[in-house]
Amino acid sequence: MSELTRETIVGFLADIFERRGGEEYLGEPVTMAEHMLQGAYLAEQAGESEAIITAALLHDIGHFTSEFGMFSMDDTKDRYHEEAGADVLAGFFPSVVTDCVRYHVAAKRYLCAVDTDYFGKLSEASVHSLNLQGGPMGASEVEAFEGNPNLADIVKVRHFDDAGKLADMEVPGFSHYAPMVQRVVDAHCT
Repeated sequence: MSELTRETIVGFLADIFERRGGEEYLGEPVTMAEHMLQGAYLAEQAGESEAIITAALLHDIGHFTSEFGMFSMDDTKDRYHEEAGADVLAGFFPSVVTDCVRYHVAAKRYLCAVDTDYFGKLSEASVHSLNLQGGPMGASEVEAFEGNPNLADIVKVRHFDDAGKLADMEVPGFSHYAPMVQRVVDAHCT
């Protein structure tokens, strides 16, 4: 990834959406691109900042960039897509974006520990991956996670992630978000 620059990162991400976005999203009724675009659209409709919209758009980019490959319902081990995605984005995006990507899995574990209703809202695939990812956080993990200065935004993006699984939802494509993503990169890299 060393060839990526401020000028090429958005094109790199657009190419991933184009080439790999049509892949199945973990047994959900949407493709990978539809899932991420729905998250961004929901964040945009909620009036979130460009950084949060970008984080919602890119939160699962690590499914495409992880050396460990795509998650499936047959997996018996976690593939750490959140780390892979954050590693690709680091250096180009502000910490709020990379933290939302890096910790959106931890946010699921966190919400399962602190919100008694949250677990019941998870899809079958999310429950399966939760089990691979360590299950709900313990008390010491909750306390440590609550120390993240971007906690509120991470949880927001997690909710957009959970909501972005609707079949036949009409949303704009990546090209709609590309100028916004570039603005977030430019603001961070100047």
